[in-house]
Amino acid sequence: QETAKWGSGLINQLSVDLKNEFPDIGGFSSYNLRLCVRFYKYYSSIELKGEQLVPINILKWEQLVPKIPWEHHILILKKNLNIKQSLFYINKTIENNWSRAILLNQIESNLFERQGKSISNFEATLPKAQSDLANELLKDPYNFDFLQLTEKYNERELETALIDKVSDFLLELGTGFSFVGKQYNLKLENKDFYLDLLFYHLKLRCFVVVELKISEFQAEFAGKLNLYLNIVDTQLKHETDNPTIGIIICKNKNNLEVEYSLKGINKPIGVSEYELTKILPKEFKNSIPTIEEIENELKK
Repeated sequence: QETAKWGSGLINQLSVDLKNEFPDIGGFSSYNLRLCVRFYKYYSSIELKGEQLVPINILKWEQLVPKIPWEHHILILKKNLNIKQSLFYINKTIENNWSRAILLNQIESNLFERQGKSISNFEATLPKAQSDLANELLKDPYNFDFLQLTEKYNERELETALIDKVSDFLLELGTGFSFVGKQYNLKLENKDFYLDLLFYHLKLRCFVVVELKISEFQAEFAGKLNLYLNIVDTQLKHETDNPTIGIIICKNKNNLEVEYSLKGINKPIGVSEYELTKILPKEFKNSIPTIEEIENELKK
């Protein structure tokens, strides 16, 4: 291409020659060859904003190629991501075995920008290795757009909707979360306490308590969750488990207030917001059919 004249049809001719030479092998369309050129140029020398050209060792990125399908690479290229974002999504795809549809969803939900952005006291309450992993797993904000809620939803409706869509919720939480129960009952002498959502994390090897709040963060949320974590560590935690982690997911928060609220608490707690843009007007609650209702009608 560097020596051919512009507009000479080099790529088109190369496509024809390769198809003739290897008739039993696909992938030699001129469109695909142009993507191959773009792929090579992208990974062999990338200029990051405000940084020097970063040369990528060919062996290193060549080793990444067979680990995710070519269609995944095409998707990443078309999204015009920088190199840090691209390598992040490639590694997450490998780690979680994402389909192309899930990869697209994660890119469009800005996972790179959201991951590890939660405010927490993990560094002060957990060993470094576990703290780093816990911080990496948390997002801020969490995207709950897979839910169908009306304008005046309450916390119980939010909780129920998340459990009804538990596979989508687990995907949004991230890899490793195993669902234990909702409104999980804990007893302390003659008092009953109920955890909104209880999970066990297979990588962190610990219980994770998730408290949902449809309001702005308040300092007392942290104190109450601290109580729950103490009870879980006493009643449920196995001696081989790591300390239980708490996550407060609220509508919005003041970051400084969260930081001060978590100071002095010796249990690991993270605080994130959630976003929910697909809200249905209340009068449409019963007029829009569910997927199950549509499927039943089609069967009839």
